[in-house]
Amino acid sequence: MNAAVNLYRASRLVLAESDIVAKSTGAARIWAQWQADELDARADFETPINLAGIPDRPLLAAPSNMPRRQLNGPENHAALIHALAHIEFNAINLALDAVQRFAGLPAEFYRDWLRVAAEEAYHFTLLREHLCSLGKDYGDFPAHAGLWEMAEKTAHDPLARMALVPRLLEARGLDVTPDIQRKLRGYGDAAGADILNIILRDEIGHVAAGDRWFRYLCAQRGLQPEVAFQTLLATPGVPWPRRPFNETARLAAGFSTAELAMLDRGKNPANSDTHIANHPCPRVPGRA
Repeated sequence: MNAAVNLYRASRLVLAESDIVAKSTGAARIWAQWQADELDARADFETPINLAGIPDRPLLAAPSNMPRRQLNGPENHAALIHALAHIEFNAINLALDAVQRFAGLPAEFYRDWLRVAAEEAYHFTLLREHLCSLGKDYGDFPAHAGLWEMAEKTAHDPLARMALVPRLLEARGLDVTPDIQRKLRGYGDAAGADILNIILRDEIGHVAAGDRWFRYLCAQRGLQPEVAFQTLLATPGVPWPRRPFNETARLAAGFSTAELAMLDRGKNPANSDTHIANHPCPRVPGRA
């Protein structure tokens, strides 16, 4: 190892950054440091931070308070690109939080989520540049805070995090992206649709990383993955995946045809009293 830079501390510094350029470049920097063997995953863990750095703008609102927009004019076109950029910005934080929050996992876990953070930063930069070409910038429209709320709900348990962020929220992105691309092309925005080709390709890998570590943690606890996923989905307040599914992308990311059929049947009311908090985080060796 060329230098003993604490992996967790380096990730926290970027996670805490509120400047959008500094966060994007920071995510790329620590991924490069990992590839150069300059980050130490064996270093002291320390206490994770609970809040990600966010810029003063955009103004954040509850998802239910966000306006529904049709792609029918320049303002709504820009608002759609802004919403996509906001998702990617939050995804940087979600990936970095997985690195700085969960200790005691194999080095490959941290490699995967540092790579994901760097790719999400690239996606954000692409979308922000496209938004600027439309005469707007990130922060010019309100945005919702729902993605980070799920990070808070799963902060106690990496298994719940892998299930309900990559396998639920990010997998939803696989489903809706082709339709957004069709709308953008129909509106005449081929450049925006092409950016989503890059994002869709990479997001399959991100969901696959979540699937891989979800299954790893299920094996560690003696759980059947599809049953554990359905149990977590039955938690009150957790949205159930809904069709149409991008079956090709989901299968490439680790879902099985049997699981997709199970998801299509809908939530089992018998599990409605299950809470995320009932799934404790396993003890990490060396931690109290």
